[in-house]
Amino acid sequence: MSFSTPDPLRPLILDDVRGAQKMLAGVARMTAMEGSRHLTQLVGAPVHLKCENLQRTGSFKLRGAYVRIAGLRPEEKAAGVVAASAGNHAQGVALASSLLGVRSTVFMPVGAPLPKVAATREYGAEVVLHGTVVDETLAAAEAYARETGAVFIHPFDHPDIIAGQGTVGLEILEQCPEVRTILVGIGGGGLAAGIAVAVKAVRPDVKVIGVQAAASAAYPPSLAAGHPVAIDPAPTMADGIKVGRPGDVPFALVKELVDEVRTVTEDELSSALLLCLERAKLVVEPAGASPVAALLSDPGAFRGPVVAVLSGGNVDPVLLQRILRHGMAAAGRYLSLRLRLPDRPGALAALLRSLSVVDANVLDVSHVRTDPRLGLTEVEVELHLETKGPEHCLEVGSALREEGYQVIS
Repeated sequence: MSFSTPDPLRPLILDDVRGAQKMLAGVARMTAMEGSRHLTQLVGAPVHLKCENLQRTGSFKLRGAYVRIAGLRPEEKAAGVVAASAGNHAQGVALASSLLGVRSTVFMPVGAPLPKVAATREYGAEVVLHGTVVDETLAAAEAYARETGAVFIHPFDHPDIIAGQGTVGLEILEQCPEVRTILVGIGGGGLAAGIAVAVKAVRPDVKVIGVQAAASAAYPPSLAAGHPVAIDPAPTMADGIKVGRPGDVPFALVKELVDEVRTVTEDELSSALLLCLERAKLVVEPAGASPVAALLSDPGAFRGPVVAVLSGGNVDPVLLQRILRHGMAAAGRYLSLRLRLPDRPGALAALLRSLSVVDANVLDVSHVRTDPRLGLTEVEVELHLETKGPEHCLEVGSALREEGYQVIS
């Protein structure tokens, strides 16, 4: 038995999404829609956050996976399913399969975060660690499907997957009927395509805007070319939307229905994640925070009310710590300095007193005496400081220079 393949000629319409919504009743949650006062003030119009990070398995992926697996023929279900993913799709397939009584095998990269691997196993899948990049993992999963007859569940390139993801759009229209703009992260395109199918059929005046990480943005060149174009995606913290080539099925829908695709930088992504955590009290992964990053980068560009889809919240704690530090640095709330001091008792204590006067919190101090660039009576001190923002950073630097300190960087 060969594994199922997507049919790019099959039309996807509103009735498909409504059918998926009925199928998902009692399975996927209608996730919360939270207002954001900070973003509302920034944009000058109401901004709401669609919290798919609070969905079962921590992302929207359960929706499409369940609809796809539920639609298999009995003999296909009996053969089991297989998927390849570094995280969210893996967990969605694992839980959907368990709920439907279907055996699932999920291939994950060897370096996949341990919490995501553990969660996938706990949802009932057999996890196979293979390859160091997702392309290798994907190839292994497809080979497994050919060898065993298991049905390959693609993360985005199938009409049933897109119909399931489109239920997010129906919920947005129900929860915020006055919406004028929807911002959604876009990787392969399944979520954006599904939302656009649902929303444009009911409210063609609503703008649907996709957001990609600039380091791995395959949609802008693909849209310019008129067909999916493969790129070599650069590293990005938004691994959930790091896709080298748009799917054929979602691309056709995105090209027809999505109004615009924007890109955001790594600094904007980390700042958005930090904002979600501090202001909205929501843990969101970088890919899920991409719509907020778009709002931060160009707040005046969107008609309100705006709904930003927080597509997922599965972020490794170690990575989260690094991203938060990056976000605070991007926001001007970390300051790194190197200074030359005389090598005598009390010099470092005097420097720290000067920093306390300007209310800079010292996080880390490195004391170097052996650099050949230093004089015999000099030491170099590297400081990492927590500050209150860009203006405070300038104030700290100015205060140190006024006290006669030689600030190198």
